Amino acid sequence: MRDKLPAAAATVSAMTMLSRVSGLARDMVFARFLGSGLEADVFFVAFRAPNLFRRVFGEGAFSMAFIPVFTGVYTAGDAAQTRAFIGGVAARLALALALVSAAGVAAAPAVVAAVAPGFVGDPVKFDLAADALRLTFPYLFFISFVAMAAGMLNTAGRFAAPAATPVLLNLCLIAAVVYLAPLASSPAVGVALGVPLAGAVQLLFQLPFLNKEKLLFIGGGKPRQLDKQKNKKNIGEVFKLMAPAAFGASVNQINMLVNTLLASFLVTGSVSWLYYSDRLMELPLGVFSVALGTVLLPSLSRSHKNNSPAEFSRLVDWGGRLTLLVILPAAAGLFVLSAPLLSTLFQYGEFGAGDVQKAAQSLRVFAVGLIGFAAIKVLGPAFYARKNTRTPVRIACVSVAVNIALGIVLSRHFQHVGLAAATSIAAWVNAALLLAALWRGGVWRPAARWPRFLLQVAAATAIMALLVAWGAGGEAGWTEAGAVLRAGRLLLWIALGMVCYTLALWLGGVRPAHFTTTGFGQ
Repeated sequence: MRDKLPAAAATVSAMTMLSRVSGLARDMVFARFLGSGLEADVFFVAFRAPNLFRRVFGEGAFSMAFIPVFTGVYTAGDAAQTRAFIGGVAARLALALALVSAAGVAAAPAVVAAVAPGFVGDPVKFDLAADALRLTFPYLFFISFVAMAAGMLNTAGRFAAPAATPVLLNLCLIAAVVYLAPLASSPAVGVALGVPLAGAVQLLFQLPFLNKEKLLFIGGGKPRQLDKQKNKKNIGEVFKLMAPAAFGASVNQINMLVNTLLASFLVTGSVSWLYYSDRLMELPLGVFSVALGTVLLPSLSRSHKNNSPAEFSRLVDWGGRLTLLVILPAAAGLFVLSAPLLSTLFQYGEFGAGDVQKAAQSLRVFAVGLIGFAAIKVLGPAFYARKNTRTPVRIACVSVAVNIALGIVLSRHFQHVGLAAATSIAAWVNAALLLAALWRGGVWRPAARWPRFLLQVAAATAIMALLVAWGAGGEAGWTEAGAVLRAGRLLLWIALGMVCYTLALWLGGVRPAHFTTTGFGQ
């Protein structure tokens, strides 16, 4: 499996790129029809809360707790025990999700008051946000089971379908903007209605793939032999690990939720400016870092189960150098092309040149923290694969405290840009502490070639950034240009930047063999 990791990572990245491109198309539609005014702020607040819980019950904590245990059950090769385990986990998860979803719908006004207290003083905005939240909250139920299905398929070595599934969310939300928003009492409520529908579509899409891998807990008849005590212990271990992992794996979402809360007290548009800049920052994170973490977690879990600390360390090291190779130039690109990207993608209809300027300010600050955000995605699985949830939780607490303290202080002086700065600093703190913990515990030992590699990547990134910054020119040249011209110029300089970076790496001595799981010592 280890030799197949680069190909698996490439597959997940390709499928995730497809989903992120569709996500950008979705956000372009949002920007055109919702802009950055009241309707946009309302929908983004209504979507933020279930997204946070999705991280807790779905893609974040649950996956981190479920995959290591499921890997052990699945690799044992007992199909009956595997089905019983899946069924038991699904039943408990369904009950928890149903209760949380019902509570979220019933307490929608209280949730809005907690997430965006600045809305309380505006009855129209507050009531609209509560109505939209009642519609978006059931999304949590469906998307959590989508995450469970994805974890099982990834463990079985099937990465493409789970990675492509988010495309369906984006297509459904685009359809909601076009077809449901005009029919609803407000555009925000119409788009919110499309959110749970998208979750149901994604879950239905996964079922045939699970059935093909014989990972549906229904069907197949009663097992002849079943160790019920062992099954109960395995199921209990998932939820025991999940409780602390809920906080550690969700720290970025928690920090963004804090930003939404504080931004609700700022001028109208602040929530939306942070949303659009965060979406662009999430593009390289989703396409690469999340994809890499998705591939790493089952492999790290398998290495830990096989008691192979040397292989475990090599896998962590491999993830680290791939992260540096891709994310450092991506951060530089987002920084120098912040206004061109936002103008090209979102400056249509209700989203004007002033919005581009405001969102670009926060995007540049998010770009500075991108390495920290990416490192968390890769380093976190190294703890969860070893069923160590306490350390990431303690570190997450520190990160959230830093974000809250700095957010309160910096937002007073720098408005929404201060909130972006607080989150970026908190990400660096989180990543640094995770790395230090792996080092102190002897879990990861960096290869001797790291200092040279760091210098090579940094030099190539600097050369690329200088070229692109020179070619992109000033912000006014982008906001005043037509859509076709903006798109053509942006694609040109992105392509030239990639060629420049690749050439600089090659001339600096970096070779493809350095990015296999075993070739870094060459």
